[in-house]
Amino acid sequence: MKKFIVFTLTILAFTVLCIYLTEKLDVLNLAELPLEASFTEQEGRLVFTWKRLPYPCFYKVETFSRTTGRVKGEPDYHLFKQEFTFKAAYEVPGTAIPTYYRVTAYGMFGSLNGPSEYVENPDYAEPVRPIPIFHYDSEAPASAMPYLVWHTVPGAVCYEVELLSGPPEQEYGTALSSQHHLYSNQQVYTNGWQADLKPFLNQEHLYWRVRAMNLQKEPIGEFSKAEPLAVDPSLPMPNKPLLNNFDVMPGFQQPLYPVYHWIPMHDITRYEVELMTTPPEEENNTRPSPHRVWNMVANDSFSCYDEYARPYAGEYYWRVRAIDETGKTIGTYSDTEEFKVADHATRALAGAFGDSITHGGGAVSYSPASLEYSYTTYLDFPVINLGRSGDTSHTSMLRFDSDVLPYQPLNLFILTGSNSLRADNISAQAVIADLSAIAKKCEQNHIRPIFLTLMPINPTNIYAAFKAETDPNWHQKMDEVNAYIRHQPYYIDLEPYFYDSSKSVMAPELATDGLHPDIYGKMLMAEIINEHQYLLKK
Repeated sequence: MKKFIVFTLTILAFTVLCIYLTEKLDVLNLAELPLEASFTEQEGRLVFTWKRLPYPCFYKVETFSRTTGRVKGEPDYHLFKQEFTFKAAYEVPGTAIPTYYRVTAYGMFGSLNGPSEYVENPDYAEPVRPIPIFHYDSEAPASAMPYLVWHTVPGAVCYEVELLSGPPEQEYGTALSSQHHLYSNQQVYTNGWQADLKPFLNQEHLYWRVRAMNLQKEPIGEFSKAEPLAVDPSLPMPNKPLLNNFDVMPGFQQPLYPVYHWIPMHDITRYEVELMTTPPEEENNTRPSPHRVWNMVANDSFSCYDEYARPYAGEYYWRVRAIDETGKTIGTYSDTEEFKVADHATRALAGAFGDSITHGGGAVSYSPASLEYSYTTYLDFPVINLGRSGDTSHTSMLRFDSDVLPYQPLNLFILTGSNSLRADNISAQAVIADLSAIAKKCEQNHIRPIFLTLMPINPTNIYAAFKAETDPNWHQKMDEVNAYIRHQPYYIDLEPYFYDSSKSVMAPELATDGLHPDIYGKMLMAEIINEHQYLLKK
């Protein structure tokens, strides 16, 4: 028996040595076989594929976004995540922003060759065209009221959907069809719409397409490719809101104050969201769960902001129903969505604290549930999002004990006061007093306060988006607040990066609504912060 064990170990050691020498000496010239990767479509799904190497190995697939190029010394790409697979293919999830992929082959003792070139996700190639997610053909027809859904276009404030009686005269393009136009709707503020096809069932053929629009209802890019729309009127019509979980950023986590969003039912604007800590007793029923822990009626037709922080570790479940003025369910509840809150038994490295700019959202129509509009998404280190939409500097200060102290972050990025700039009844000195109080609370709890300077705002665009006036003295107030911040031991200066060409207001290309930086602006915020990681206490 002893001889057998010795013999087995000898063979094993010899095998490992052979593998080591094969890989390290590259006797198979694997380093000369670069991985050539590309995208293919398989059963309606985008797949990143490459040619398998002639050697037993596994592969690392990395997902990136491009950086803005506005911060000196920054890399060209930001790494979101990496995964490992033994396959020569990787199914690409929807990510709501342009993404890039590369693959590296690994043996037992490290990489076998350099990574492939960066390959861009073709769903976001120029010119920008929405990519339909649901397809309705003769084998899988639509009901008379189907959900039409497409991948999100970055920066789109709304969408225009067109129904046609035949293929358009020009595929793609920016003009409505002159020959086959039946109907169009520009009031679609999320990446899906429940169409009412009943008035058009007498048409021999139906098609649909969609294009993205900006705040002024001007096209962004072109129409999507016109899709045939086969209809079977005998099919049951969807009678519940559709959860909007189609384009989710890698590593999605709800912020401390969750936001729930869905694709609304046709012509219904009143909804109720309920939150549970256990799944509902019955899926897609009509009655509220007796075990709900919170509920809220939302007159916004596609999202709902939780009014309470959810810091407690565990599993949460939520769903939404359409309701009439009496609170009676229209149709049934949506499917149930789950999210998890992690257990923070040890001190977090960092927290992000402040108002809606920290909480997330942008381009008028996107909430903090769309993590591509959160600057924490693009940071190179883990950060807990402790932002809350609507905060002034004072309300941020008041909730510090309840929302920050449970996490005891070693470092706290503080950005609050932008809403105070807009209000003519809040002075710069009042904002400074709130920031000073937050700094003191940090010091008392051994948290390093890292202040971010306030960014300029754009009153004209704020009014266009929200019909809200701005204090004409906002710039002077910002200067006073930022002067205070620049005298703190730890701060990061965002302000200079966000001006327009006149150096007077927020650059429109960075914030559609003049207040909340959009995707490009949130990337820029993160890139500036990433360059200041040396400030972090570890």
